[in-house]
Amino acid sequence: MFDTNEDRKKMTGALERFEGEMKKVRTGRAHPDMLSGIKVEMYGQFMPLNQVANVTAADATLLVITPFDPSGIQAIVAAVRADQSLGLNPADDGRVIRVPIPPLTEDRRKEIVKNAAAKVEEAKVAIRNIREDARKAIKNATEMGEDVKKRAEKEIDDLTKEFSDKVDAEFKAKSEEIMKL
Repeated sequence: MFDTNEDRKKMTGALERFEGEMKKVRTGRAHPDMLSGIKVEMYGQFMPLNQVANVTAADATLLVITPFDPSGIQAIVAAVRADQSLGLNPADDGRVIRVPIPPLTEDRRKEIVKNAAAKVEEAKVAIRNIREDARKAIKNATEMGEDVKKRAEKEIDDLTKEFSDKVDAEFKAKSEEIMKL
């Protein structure tokens, strides 16, 4: 019998990566995960922002970054400004960094949805690649009968559809959230 548990784990990993990418997508409301992809150059190396500072959402339109080491404020400000995909302009007062989240224009919302759609396609390609690897393993399995191979292929196809539908549902919810004023 063909075991699909390993393929399910791989597809779950692809779905979790996609969900992580969707958390980074800006929706018009301040959320600390918006800055999770930012790397700050401190102590001679690039480090994730969450390792050099605490990021909190003060309200729906403001993120507050509190550096663990106040000498790194300028490096953090520069790193946030450098990420053009976010379009944020942080300001510091010597102790904390305030990042106002400007309201999104209709064009910017559409552009964000389009970028998110590209991430959907990446996730689906990853899921399809897992399916193709599983199909190759099924095809090369000499100890399985033809009817068992067909059943295993159907299981893999059902699994692929299940995870593709989950990706679509996540994207639909996110795009509605982005387009909502």
